[in-house]
Amino acid sequence: MRVALMTKDKPGALQTRLDNRDAHLAYIADTGVVEMAGPFLDADGQMCGSLIVLEVEGMAAAQAWADNDPYAKAGLFSEVTLRAWKKVVG
Repeated sequence: MRVALMTKDKPGALQTRLDNRDAHLAYIADTGVVEMAGPFLDADGQMCGSLIVLEVEGMAAAQAWADNDPYAKAGLFSEVTLRAWKKVVG
């Protein structure tokens, strides 16, 4: 199933994101379940959250993936939402 993982960074946490970016990108590559991903941008064009589409067995697997993301382990996020998602176009 596909799951959209949407996050919002804590205020003032850009440096935490930057410090953990390489580990986050390696985690994406190593796990092989990310179909697409990218950061949300604020009004100044700075990264402030993420949208990640996972292809996983179920919501428990999506939650486990989210929990083990280096960004999550670093305490980057103020909000995390997981929603089942159906691809229709693209």
